[in-house]
Amino acid sequence: MAWYDEAIFYHIYPLGLTGAPKKNDYGEPVHRLQTLMPWIDHLKKMEVTGLYIGPLFESVGHGYETTDYKKLDSRLGTNEDLSAFVEACHKKGIKVIFDGVFNHTGRDFFAFKDIQKNREASAYKDWYCNVNFGGNNEYGDGFSYDNWGGYNLLVKLNQRNPAVKEYICDVIRYWVAEFDIDGIRLDAADVLDFEFMKELRRTADAVKPDFWLMGEVIHGDYSRWANDRTLHSVTNYMLHKALYSGHNDHNYYEIAHTVNYTGGMISSNIKLYNFVDNHDVERIYTKLVDKGHYEPVHILLYTLPGIPSVYYGSEFGIEGKKEKFSDDSLRPAIELKDHQKDYTENACTRLIAALGRIHKEQPDLVHGDYRQLALTNCQYAFARGGLIVAVNNENKEAYLSVPAADGEYHGLLRGTKVQAAGGRLEIRLAADSGEIFAPGGGAEDGKRQLEEPKKEPKKEPKKEPIEELKEKPVKVVKEEERNEQPKEPVKEPVAVPAIPYEEMTVEQLQAAILDKMAQRGPVTDRMRKDVEENIWHNSLVNWVKSFN
Repeated sequence: MAWYDEAIFYHIYPLGLTGAPKKNDYGEPVHRLQTLMPWIDHLKKMEVTGLYIGPLFESVGHGYETTDYKKLDSRLGTNEDLSAFVEACHKKGIKVIFDGVFNHTGRDFFAFKDIQKNREASAYKDWYCNVNFGGNNEYGDGFSYDNWGGYNLLVKLNQRNPAVKEYICDVIRYWVAEFDIDGIRLDAADVLDFEFMKELRRTADAVKPDFWLMGEVIHGDYSRWANDRTLHSVTNYMLHKALYSGHNDHNYYEIAHTVNYTGGMISSNIKLYNFVDNHDVERIYTKLVDKGHYEPVHILLYTLPGIPSVYYGSEFGIEGKKEKFSDDSLRPAIELKDHQKDYTENACTRLIAALGRIHKEQPDLVHGDYRQLALTNCQYAFARGGLIVAVNNENKEAYLSVPAADGEYHGLLRGTKVQAAGGRLEIRLAADSGEIFAPGGGAEDGKRQLEEPKKEPKKEPKKEPIEELKEKPVKVVKEEERNEQPKEPVKEPVAVPAIPYEEMTVEQLQAAILDKMAQRGPVTDRMRKDVEENIWHNSLVNWVKSFN
């Protein structure tokens, strides 16, 4: 099995974490990347084995408008800094993957600058999509072109041009030769040309054993991208949405349905990249209505099928709300020294570290088959191989009875011992909590992974995510409650206005996509749900345009 199938990932947005300026003046390098060296030891404490970091290369602003694929962004330092950082990660047993922004470039990229200078005579006029010298744009270039997401700052590459393919493949070869990276996360993979991705996969297979290609895919059939010809994995946005809304709505049916649906969508040898937040969406601690749900959310992240990933800072339980015109609050600068006490005093940090240790010690969380054992709106239990995972989203204790082989089971988080008899395991769960049960205690018999804090945090959340099981009256979940199905709210139809897609609201774009689908044939409940779960404006614009 490849290293990435067993990995626990950590995601860093370096321009934000290091506090780099929002705009690049292309001046002398400032060695901010060096300040991330202490974070490598932090990753080890969290049992991280893979780091996804990016964007990294020279750009104008947020990093996704690349101007030089072979030069570290001046705001972060030099190529030597990047080589040293990757080497330090490797010495600690941490693989490193870069952000590959290959769908578009910035306007300062050399090929685009050449078109500005030489126009029709430029050797690079076919490097971009639909360059029209009879048009114009807001920059006054005297020509127009296709962009990404409606932003002319992001110029869409012509991925079917052999010269562009060879250039990007050469970039991959350069990154491996220069920095010894272990994989690439492909930005905007859901709009990349499929033949282009096949060429990237052939290059990946040639440059290094087990070189990983993972793509950002927000909607659609994951198997179109994740297969033996294109990418090894994709971002599991379906589960991301289900994990927070399934807790906010007290609806574990949504999560269980999503697990079954995505599992049936992909090949058994594919593991999706699971996450609860990232640089584009709100922090999980902000999204959760009941902060006590932090624990069951992350137990599911680490135990459901897939590759778990934590976004920097969320292990400390920090907040981050998405603003209309800025993502700055999602990508903050953090001083690691301000969180040294979190390892013992912060319930969120202790939980992530404990789950990392359990994931490392329990191969069934990588190789074990998934079997649903019990399901209600508020309780959910499943098996991973010989392990039994149970979670509770109610703010009071609950009781579950699940099928299990007779014998003693030990809770890997808290060391609780439970005896299964007559083919059933009787589980008592504290409010807003969960547990992972192993027969005979697993790797270390009866070990308690989740240690109690030495002292209380100075600032407590609404509900401490981690608390010990206490002797209280047990709520028994009745059979009729187990089978109760959540009711879907009735939505009013949304009219599609005769305006450009870029000016439509999210709801109007969703309605436009459903109309396009209906013109091609019946719209199934699953198709409708895929559309309704996509709430990202740029993605919806790209989706509706794809019907033209």
